[in-house]
Amino acid sequence: MDTWKRRTAYYLGTLAAVIVGYALAYDYGMTTFEGRPKPFHHSLRIVVETFTTTGYGSDAPWATPEMNAFVSVMDVTGVVLIFMALPVFVVPLFEQAVSTTLPRSVDLEDHVVVSTYSPRAETLIAELDSWAVPYVIVEADRERATELYESGHAVLHGDPESVDTLTAANLGAARALVADAGDEVNVSVVLTAEEVAPDVPVVSVVEDPDLATYHELAGVDRVLTPRRLLGESLASKITGAVSTDLDGGDRDWVEGDREEDRSEADDEGVLGPEMPSDTTVEIGEDFEVAELSVQRDSDVAGATLADSQIREQAGANVVGAWVRGEFRSPPSPELELGPGTILLVTGHETDIDRLEELTSSARRKTGRGEVVVVGYGEVGSTIVDALAAANVPYTVVDLEDKPGVDVVGDTTDPETLQAAGIEDARSVVFAVANDTTTGFGTLVALDQNPTVEVLARAEETENVRKIYRAGADYVLALATVSGRMLASTILEGEQVVSMDNQVEIVRTTAPALAGRTLAEADVRKRTGCTIVAVERNGDVITAVGPEFRLERDDDVIVAGTDEDVNRFTELAH
Repeated sequence: MDTWKRRTAYYLGTLAAVIVGYALAYDYGMTTFEGRPKPFHHSLRIVVETFTTTGYGSDAPWATPEMNAFVSVMDVTGVVLIFMALPVFVVPLFEQAVSTTLPRSVDLEDHVVVSTYSPRAETLIAELDSWAVPYVIVEADRERATELYESGHAVLHGDPESVDTLTAANLGAARALVADAGDEVNVSVVLTAEEVAPDVPVVSVVEDPDLATYHELAGVDRVLTPRRLLGESLASKITGAVSTDLDGGDRDWVEGDREEDRSEADDEGVLGPEMPSDTTVEIGEDFEVAELSVQRDSDVAGATLADSQIREQAGANVVGAWVRGEFRSPPSPELELGPGTILLVTGHETDIDRLEELTSSARRKTGRGEVVVVGYGEVGSTIVDALAAANVPYTVVDLEDKPGVDVVGDTTDPETLQAAGIEDARSVVFAVANDTTTGFGTLVALDQNPTVEVLARAEETENVRKIYRAGADYVLALATVSGRMLASTILEGEQVVSMDNQVEIVRTTAPALAGRTLAEADVRKRTGCTIVAVERNGDVITAVGPEFRLERDDDVIVAGTDEDVNRFTELAH
């Protein structure tokens, strides 16, 4: 029942109660004050005539002041009720008569049925549009359905728990059903879908993880918990960016007398089959891997990666980028460098210095260090689990003293963050559900440690920009992450979002590419890897443009995902 029907029902119920009440009072007054008893149906007729202004005076005049006062009040009440009926009943009827007619059914195939519209559904729909996948939103509220329809969305007005509605949505020919109408309602929608089209995959969004089991029992094919997804996405920013540091260290797999190990590493296409992922590799004293956040007022903000000419202007190589929770490696030349985009770059120290000026951002070296996790709810505990699995040290801060919390206190209080070790922390993650607290806490954290990396969740999508303005480096909205994960689940084989991509920066030989320029080898297009440097006769060369020609004894330093590196190894040997 939509808003208009509810209002009409309330009005009619109230009107009936008032008429009966006045009829009883009139019947009592005529007997007690006037001494002229009347049948109740007579009193009821008098009240109706008075309210509708269709008749007066059958009992007039009234001799007593009490009855004259009562009749006067009854007259005023009738007028008020008539005027109330105009906005509640008459005007909506007129608006409905002239309003947009909503579709009663859809003629779509291989589409996605979305029940119902929400902020994460908005993100999902944007992804579906980008892949040219049709959809229809099943919306129970007529006013909202009309707004969506008039804004250009494919909408079907109806109850998603109804067999008739899902049939009208042509669920039997759909690619998938997304149930996002509330934990309990979703179960009912799923059961209805099982009756209409049992073979259509169903994805359900569950706010309370404890209820996931019941959704699975109802027949859901995939259950998504938004806050857990958000925690995994934030954690992946810390644990999954790059597997190897290049700024010097205490282990050297490619220098000295370990030729046997080097040969084995070259055969494997990585730095040795038993080399731990956090082992440092020396390829040059000032060669760095760093992260730079594109600032709103920088020279490259708003430009595509190709148009920014970062390689030509700074000499650094962009090997990865964080965009709206997705890690892209290699990033597309058409990637727009919007404010908040975080670039993973490699190059000499002077190259990174020049790139800092272009992006108006201070560099942050990749690597591991202490992480302060603020908030130990579902998002925070998911982050902590991921950090523990990756052996990343962390300190947990929360308002409540409970198992797993290291520091108890208000995160907007500098002393609380000081007790958590903010001065020496590499990163701080705000996982609290209050966006105002997150924004204020970001300011406090940066005041305590201007170089700390600030990662934050945003409960409301519209607050993302506000938290960025407070100084955060990386902000993810709950609706954005869950909406894009919904798209990944539905679009089979199309990777919309990845939370486990990791860049490996490795050194190997490339005898099969000897004598060819990088343009001729076309390494990036064929493998996905980026050649970021070449070591030749003891010198590290980072100026490796398209015309750079490889020699047989060169050691090439390449960056890419594990699969990309494997493809490069096959190509280069």
